Amino acid sequence: MKIACWSGPRNISTALMRSWSSRKDTFVSDEPFYAYYLKKTQLQHPMYKEIIRNYPIRFNDIVRNLNGEIPNQKKYWYQKHMAHHLLGIEDFSWLSDFKNCFLIRHPNDVISSYVKKNTLLSVDELGYPQQLKIIKFLHKNNLEFYVIDSDVLLKNPKIKLKDWCSHLKIIFDNGMLSWEKGPHINDGIWGKHWYDGVYQTESFSNNEKSSKKDKFVVHNEIYEEALFYYKKIYSFIK
Repeated sequence: MKIACWSGPRNISTALMRSWSSRKDTFVSDEPFYAYYLKKTQLQHPMYKEIIRNYPIRFNDIVRNLNGEIPNQKKYWYQKHMAHHLLGIEDFSWLSDFKNCFLIRHPNDVISSYVKKNTLLSVDELGYPQQLKIIKFLHKNNLEFYVIDSDVLLKNPKIKLKDWCSHLKIIFDNGMLSWEKGPHINDGIWGKHWYDGVYQTESFSNNEKSSKKDKFVVHNEIYEEALFYYKKIYSFIK
């Protein structure tokens, strides 16, 4: 079984990847389309030259690999994806054989965290429009998917993870609730720049919570757009 989890930035997606990597029966992949995205946009993210040099940059090659055999003879393949990395992609038919999940977080929390390390110029950088586009494809083709709100997961990780595993028809593993501190063997090489916070954790933490009363004067238009998409996606939570 291949599980594709579509998230935006600053959305506990790395902690969730840690959770799945704690299962002995699961192989995990970290942002397979990141190098493709950097090459396409020419964005000079930290380590961008090294990332482009060491990871596949051709979309078709990446998709072919993701649709191949599960590595290391594992039973499950958990793929952590950033939805905004699918720049210019309109054909999502290759996702039909995946168990797709969408990890969302209130725009207040995402933006307040994102602007600490990034310059925010467009709602597209937050992944919400791309997530909704994929959801619309799956919904139109009667393909199941699962939506997780980070707030709900953080309040009670065990209950939410058990429900997700039930949806996937796999056995929940208590090991998903904790992990070892530090980097993980399957982290992308960019982890040394972006994952400093996760490196210090051993379980899910709710310490980054911001107030829903926060106001983003500079980013107000982007915030309102993100909130529109967030509500649309949230409506698919069962």
